Amino acid sequence: MRKLALYLLLVAVVLSSCSSDDNSSEDNQLIIPPTYQFTRNGNSTVNYIDQTNGILMANQFITALVNVNRTEMELQGMYNNTGNYFSTSALNESPINLRGKTAASQDYFSNNASVSSAIRSDVDGWITNQVVEVFPNWAITATSGTAGKLTEADNITIRRVSAKGVQYAQLMGKVIVGSFMIDQILNDNLSVAVLDAGNNRANNDNEVLVDGSNYTAMEHKWDEAFGYAYGLDNAQSPQLNQDFFLNKYISRVENDSDFAGIADDIYSAFKIGRAAIVAKDYDLRDEQADIIKEKLSVIIGIRSVFYLRQGVFQLETDKARAFHELSEAYGFIYALQFTRQPGTISPYFTKAEIDAYLAQLMIGNGFWDVTDETLNQIATAIANRFNFSVEEAEFAPQ
Repeated sequence: MRKLALYLLLVAVVLSSCSSDDNSSEDNQLIIPPTYQFTRNGNSTVNYIDQTNGILMANQFITALVNVNRTEMELQGMYNNTGNYFSTSALNESPINLRGKTAASQDYFSNNASVSSAIRSDVDGWITNQVVEVFPNWAITATSGTAGKLTEADNITIRRVSAKGVQYAQLMGKVIVGSFMIDQILNDNLSVAVLDAGNNRANNDNEVLVDGSNYTAMEHKWDEAFGYAYGLDNAQSPQLNQDFFLNKYISRVENDSDFAGIADDIYSAFKIGRAAIVAKDYDLRDEQADIIKEKLSVIIGIRSVFYLRQGVFQLETDKARAFHELSEAYGFIYALQFTRQPGTISPYFTKAEIDAYLAQLMIGNGFWDVTDETLNQIATAIANRFNFSVEEAEFAPQ
């Protein structure tokens, strides 16, 4: 796949200028621009404003979770986008909401409403627990079985944890990466069932545009997937580490020398796949979608292992730091059920497998009682499934 990408990029140097004009594809010529820019009649065909708003909502929601003055009604209002609790009218009036896009993909949940409902109920429960368990104990010291605050070994950084040592905001941030962004990208927007829904393929072949827009429905679905990964950035010159979510963790994994190049693989696949849609080359489109599915899935696996191993390193000497890392591990492990094995309609880990791992982490008093043996066993199982080593993942940047 990488050889194909390099070849296509070489073709792009010959065939393209600084942007791709969709009207130049009358003879289905593949034109790959240097950045994610696509135009028709001189105007951009790229639009992912709803995804940008979704990321902004998620940012504000996670920030509100650590504001002791927030009520459960307000936090639920942000999760559901009701009650005007966001900072701008654009967000409060947006048609998107976090709950509505949680575990809502076509491929995984259109015929699995009970599982989708259970996942959303998990988030509801964590919101409630933060308000009724952690907020009331904001000022007291946490102990095994009692929520409260813990201070890291630096004597500066304070972590507020549940009775089982969980930082709910950290956990939920990573669950949002999986249940919202990864699920929508891999199992909805890049799904063949969604890209080719209804008359999408015929309309794309004939450049029939969505009413009032400058893009076809297929183009727009692909752009929405792109937006979940890069929506807070300028697509003309994309940067990483721009939000608290998927974009951040693409950056983290890219900065690990063992996985260097993965960010370019993902970005190039998005560009080539979009160019393939313009050229009506649907086999190439689907090949690029599979690259994205594989690479984004492995990022979730890498970060799961990284945080589990960070927990091992810190558990005996700095419980506050260890619980912080393990809360992130919990969220990333939860996110594994939304990954996608390329060429299949299956995640790398089933929900049953994930539930079993999470139950192991929460035995007794949770992180207070968890052992290095348990953490290492789970880390090894995840690394083996993705065919990287625990050692490769464990020293990735924070």
